[in-house]
Amino acid sequence: MSMKKKLVVSTIAVSMAAASVAGLPLSVSGLGKQIGIVGTASAATSGNFANLKARATFLYGTLLESDKQTLRDFRSELQGLSKAQLETMFAPILAQVSLTDTDKTALFNLYKELTSSFYTPDYSAVTDILESPNYKSYEDVLKKIGTQAGITGLSVNEVYNFVFGATGVEQKLITLFKGKSEADLLAIALNQSSAQALEAKAIVLDSTIGTANYTLRTALNTLGITSEMLSATKANIESESSVTKEVNATLVVAQAYYNAYIKVQPSGSTTTGSGPVVLTPEQQYIAASTYDVSKLIQLIEGTATVKLVDSDTINMMTKLAAAAKAAGKEGTELTLTLNLGTITAASVEVPLSKAIIDAAKANGIANIAVTFNGVTVTIPVSQFSTAISLTVSTLNDNAATAVTKMKLASNVYEFKLTVDGVVTTTFKRPIQFKLPLKNVPGLDKELLSVAKIVYGDLQFQGGKVDGDFIVEPRDTFSSYVVVENKVTFNDIAGVQAWAGRQIEVVAAKGAIEGVGEGKFAPKSNVTRAEFAKMLIRALNLENNSATQSFTDVSSSAWYAPYVAVAVEKGIITGRSASKFDPNATITRAEMATMIARALKAINPSVTSDGTALSKFSDAAKISSSLRGGVAFAATHNLVVGNAGKFEPNKTATRAEAAVIIYRTINFK
Repeated sequence: MSMKKKLVVSTIAVSMAAASVAGLPLSVSGLGKQIGIVGTASAATSGNFANLKARATFLYGTLLESDKQTLRDFRSELQGLSKAQLETMFAPILAQVSLTDTDKTALFNLYKELTSSFYTPDYSAVTDILESPNYKSYEDVLKKIGTQAGITGLSVNEVYNFVFGATGVEQKLITLFKGKSEADLLAIALNQSSAQALEAKAIVLDSTIGTANYTLRTALNTLGITSEMLSATKANIESESSVTKEVNATLVVAQAYYNAYIKVQPSGSTTTGSGPVVLTPEQQYIAASTYDVSKLIQLIEGTATVKLVDSDTINMMTKLAAAAKAAGKEGTELTLTLNLGTITAASVEVPLSKAIIDAAKANGIANIAVTFNGVTVTIPVSQFSTAISLTVSTLNDNAATAVTKMKLASNVYEFKLTVDGVVTTTFKRPIQFKLPLKNVPGLDKELLSVAKIVYGDLQFQGGKVDGDFIVEPRDTFSSYVVVENKVTFNDIAGVQAWAGRQIEVVAAKGAIEGVGEGKFAPKSNVTRAEFAKMLIRALNLENNSATQSFTDVSSSAWYAPYVAVAVEKGIITGRSASKFDPNATITRAEMATMIARALKAINPSVTSDGTALSKFSDAAKISSSLRGGVAFAATHNLVVGNAGKFEPNKTATRAEAAVIIYRTINFK
């Protein structure tokens, strides 16, 4: 294989083989606990394993015999690894799970069988696993790991389904890379921070199995498996002296995938392991959701500008709507993603004509997303009725370092939107951006916050860290950067044990502030206006277009915009039609109810258990109008009692507010 081809296919190898050499052991531990869904019957039956074997025959059919021998040689190396070697290789991950020596033996045997099957040209080892005398020990260790994570039903079949199922990682990556030329893949290989390289990684981390919303990313986070641990494990595998064929075998598998799936076939048909077939409705929907516009980019005065053709873009929208209907997703919020690929220019401009905006609405497409270099901007189009144009510029770091000494965790970005040629900085519906993080090792991820650069200062907006990205909806545009925002207070020692970390994180997100001179006043009471601001800021619900008409809330008051949003979304009501009473204190029951209403406004499908109140001996004291909200908060452990009591009518303190806001930020 030529050096160029090695570089080209290495990108595919990183993604595809992640499910084998480095990924499947994580599937068994980190992923393992997330895919053991209670009551979910595995689709990877013995029959499906037979289908997988048939597909493998097609996959490896393009390889030379010498390539197949490379796979066999690597399989022999894997099978020859001792328990001590494997324990050293996976030490960073094993430290996060509790296993006996017998458990580890079973886990290592399963690892060797799983990875060996991937490097067997006819996949004979796949069925060997089902017939293995060790099969029960494999199932037992998986269940044990799943139990540690609070999930049952984990099985070998589920692991294979995650990787090789109809909507598994393998198929998603094939869809992502489908039709790419070797030159395209070479560009991706040389830039592992490119949009598609990051997207491939995100696909693996964000894939789910079964009906529950568990992802590999969530699973790893729950078990405390960090990116540093994964990197250390990968380094251990690569440095194992008895494993010499890994790189060559990985390249062979990658080349097989390229020949069988990635390059465009002469007939233009889509292929699977046994030949040309039609994609499943779900796969067609996934494919139709992304429009590759990288070839439509022109460099105009230093700005990479996408020159969309209205008819082509509208045709893509029509296909997406049809694919969504066929996949049973009609009526859901559809998003068409315009993939620009890797951009070297400092500024990117994406004009969307009125015809495109109108067609999106007509086809039920709620959002148009723009993605490049790992950045994704998602625009809700219903608020616009004319042409718009999005511009994103990557600024020099000194645009932020000139105003702060905080550690930067992203590039500095400037966002601009014009509506019918007029620059618009505020929106009725927030525009969401997803920014790639950088320089993260050594930083406290919980303290990362999107910061708006305004008049030589930073305004902290929060944002939700999602693996190697941070997500933040904004109803205003400006320049933004992600920073590690360490906020300290000198008066929280008395609540440090139960509220210290929560206060630190919520303050870092800009959802709660001190009272001046380094003080937080943890035992002070919280007013209705203060909690409205905390909640709206924490959940990113700001909306400058919201209005209120209370006679005791001045439009110039600092809390006016937060009260307006809270009332508009039904999170809080006035004391009367004309009075809000902003300075009145808030009780624990009222605070719990506001939290419940806010979370339901974001996710109407979440439910609660009315029996959750039974654990409080003073539940009868909860007002009938607030019982539902307290029950919701108690169901999801957003509020807890004290010595068996909830104390619903006790005035909430600032420390208590910080704790409940922290739990709300992390609500899933």
